[in-house]
Amino acid sequence: MGSKYHHGDLRAELVRVSLDLIAERGLSGFSVAEVARRAKVSPAAPYRHFPERESLLAAAAATVACQLAERVRSAVEAHDDPVDALAAAAGAYTGYVIERRAGMNVIYAEGLQGPKHAELHEQTRRLTDQFLKLCLAVSAAPQDALELMEQLFTQAHGYGMFWLDGVFTRQDYTPDQVVRKSTAAARAVIRGHH
Repeated sequence: MGSKYHHGDLRAELVRVSLDLIAERGLSGFSVAEVARRAKVSPAAPYRHFPERESLLAAAAATVACQLAERVRSAVEAHDDPVDALAAAAGAYTGYVIERRAGMNVIYAEGLQGPKHAELHEQTRRLTDQFLKLCLAVSAAPQDALELMEQLFTQAHGYGMFWLDGVFTRQDYTPDQVVRKSTAAARAVIRGHH
């Protein structure tokens, strides 16, 4: 199979296809061979840009962190109240998980912790710093803010996964309803931290 991509375009295309594959099949369905097949390139082509599976997954995960940070930034902009802003951030996270089947599960996937994935770590820090800043605006102590951030990420991810796993679809919830429920639950947790 011939590659229709110029040298610089294939890398971005492989990341895009990886994200689509994860959205469809989850992390367990991610493989370089399937990404190559969907990108219509030879099975060896991805390895010219990504030396191993983890480096391609790390590039996809960095994109997830970047997109989540943008989604959170957009959600927060509409709110002056720190509680509402943080709850909206949690809802935005849930919405992204529902759309892309990706969040902290991809960002912290097995094998991505090493120093060679600097771009991923930078984008992850950007996302978590954003959340931490929002948590510090409603918490008295830094330790409380970290605890709150962990709770909110866990809860927001759980709402998204309940929808993806069919728990909420059996109750005929739409993705928008799940995001609203996640936002309301986040608001309750945040108020409990005051």
